[in-house]
Order: sequence, then C-alpha cells, then structure tokens
Amino acid sequence: MHDATTTDPATDRGTFARMDESTREQWDHIARESVDDWANVPDRMLGMLRALSGITNGFAVDQLTHVCQTAARAERAGADKEIVAAALCHDIAKAVSEPNHPAVAAALLKPYVRDDVVWMVQVHQDFQGRHYYGFMGKDPEARQQYVGHPAYDLAERFADEWDQTSFDPDYDTPPLEHFEPLVREIFSAPRRA
Repeated sequence: MHDATTTDPATDRGTFARMDESTREQWDHIARESVDDWANVPDRMLGMLRALSGITNGFAVDQLTHVCQTAARAERAGADKEIVAAALCHDIAKAVSEPNHPAVAAALLKPYVRDDVVWMVQVHQDFQGRHYYGFMGKDPEARQQYVGHPAYDLAERFADEWDQTSFDPDYDTPPLEHFEPLVREIFSAPRRA
C-alpha cells in the first residue's frame, strides 16, 4: 500500500496517489507550493502570447500582432491597465482553442482583473460579430442580447474601436516586449483566488 503521509525529500513532492489518502500536512505543502508558483504566471502568459505569432487563420496579420495592436489602441485611447492587459490577452486562448477562446480567455483573466473587464472579454466575439456574423449566417446584432448590462458600453468600445480595427499590417504596432512590464504587474498575484 502507498504511504499517504510522506513527502519525498529528493523531489519535494507529495507521495499520495489518491486524494482520499492525502493528509492535512500534504495539503499545507501543496498550498505553499501553489502560492509560490504564482510568480511564474507572467512568464506562462507571455509564452502563450508568443504562441499566437504562428497563427494567422487567414487574417492579414498573425494573432500576436493582432492582440498587440488591440492593446496598443486601448492604451493610446487612455484605457486603464486592466483593460489594456485584457486587450492584450483577449485572444490568448486561440493558442489552444479557437471555438471557445472568449470563455477560456475570460477564465484566465478572472483572478487578475475586475469583473467588467472579464465580461468584456467573455462577450467580445458577439460584439465583434456586428462586423462579420452576417457573412457566416449568424445574427450580426448578437450584442443586443446584452443591452442593459453595466459593462455594455465598455464591450462595445472594445469591439468597435480597438479589436475589429486591429488587423492592419501597416499599423504602428508595439512588440510584445512593450507590454511585458504590464503583464508582469497584472499577473504577478491574483486579486482573488
């Protein structure tokens, strides 16, 4: 039988193979290790953003250029740092999944930015759909289902002024490195766990 009460000193890993055999001591250790690992989140986010550089999906620019343009437009318009960070990360989930990327990106952002910004990312595709849903047999006014939401105006501004305009190969796009200090600040520790 597996000893559920030890930690392997060579690897500093818990040794339980099943959660129902774990101990409080092991979970205290896991909690400490997990909190210590939060410092690595900015590097992981930057890595996911870099992975967007290989994805074009038929657009005039790759997805990394697109998100950098979107963030630059928000920044240049005077948006606060949480909105700029969300603009940079709004399509980050395309690194792993196109179909549900808004929900995945919103979930990644949720511990780090306020709720209206999370919602903006979660619904951005339906707002952006005004500009292309009709070509795909979908309702171009899908955003209307959200009328009355407190963050409706923010989502509308994001989609219409910053996101849908950011596929321009001639735009003065800052590199990802420009946003790295912001990524490190926003993602260094969650606002809520």
